[in-house]
Amino acid sequence: MATKTASAPKGPAKPAAKGDFSKETYQRWFKDMLMMRRFEEKCGQLYTMQKFGGFCHLYIGQEAILAGMVTAMGKEDRLITGYRDHCHPLVLGETPHRVMAELYGKTTGTSKGKGGSMHYFDKGRNLFGGHGIVGGQIGLGAGIAFADMYRGGDQVTLCMMGDGAVRQGMLHETFNIAMTWKIPVVFIIENNHYAMGTSVERTSNVRELYTLGESYDMPGEAVDGMKCEAVHEAIAKACAHCRDGKGPYLLEIKTYRYRGHSMSDPQKYRTKEEVEAYKQQDPIEDVRAKLLANKWATEAELEALDAAIKKEVEDAVKFAEESPLPEAKELWEDVYKTPDYPFIKD
Repeated sequence: MATKTASAPKGPAKPAAKGDFSKETYQRWFKDMLMMRRFEEKCGQLYTMQKFGGFCHLYIGQEAILAGMVTAMGKEDRLITGYRDHCHPLVLGETPHRVMAELYGKTTGTSKGKGGSMHYFDKGRNLFGGHGIVGGQIGLGAGIAFADMYRGGDQVTLCMMGDGAVRQGMLHETFNIAMTWKIPVVFIIENNHYAMGTSVERTSNVRELYTLGESYDMPGEAVDGMKCEAVHEAIAKACAHCRDGKGPYLLEIKTYRYRGHSMSDPQKYRTKEEVEAYKQQDPIEDVRAKLLANKWATEAELEALDAAIKKEVEDAVKFAEESPLPEAKELWEDVYKTPDYPFIKD
């Protein structure tokens, strides 16, 4: 069950000037997105084989958001998201072995198998979930950011949600208090156009979701989520705004998922032609083309990288398969921890 040692969390990266991205940045984006894509493809196969249970929500098509985000954020910044969360630990530096083991419910996972697919946590990398309650992470994200602000830190919390989550009352309550207290949180709406099976157009008169912050005087903008460059620039700008003490920032990152909302989604609400049209904007192919055009990589090198990543994912599956399940006593572990307050006695 040998596995690679997890690398340190990535960052902080210097925010690049507009259009000024290095060979190394493009290489990293390609590698990160390819790992996400191959990992999620394998997860889809394993789920249909009933290798792990619960629900399974894949990130395929949305990889440019995380790839561009992680090169713009600082290594001490916080991240919280919904239940489409397998790829977040991967770009933060976690090995696919421990991520896969977590999905399998094995003790070698980052939460000892207790989080699983929808509630993935990685405290060491400042990933605070993975939340199954739609929109529930919005208030938590602002709370994490408030705690850092209260302690005098300069961390920024990136709080991610889907376009369906913005219909929750939690968003408006959180926006109000975050602006009132100038909390350093970047709210990120990953608008993939469909909340489960319902389009944005069918659920709201507001089609440009970044404008939802205007009634709270919260600055915001729309971002092309199929381009790593656009995501990086937007995240860098928003984080700088928060670190300057100006309060929260709202980004609507427009993207598209190539698979269903979850593995049980028959996808009858959209046409094959629509999906194929968005596949022509595949962020991985976009970065691949730029690497080749600039002679920063050869086709053979990119194919070799793809083969190496596929092998690493297969090794991760083997690691998860061979890892032990938790013992019954684990039901009573990690349930509650008493804060170390001086006035609390044992």
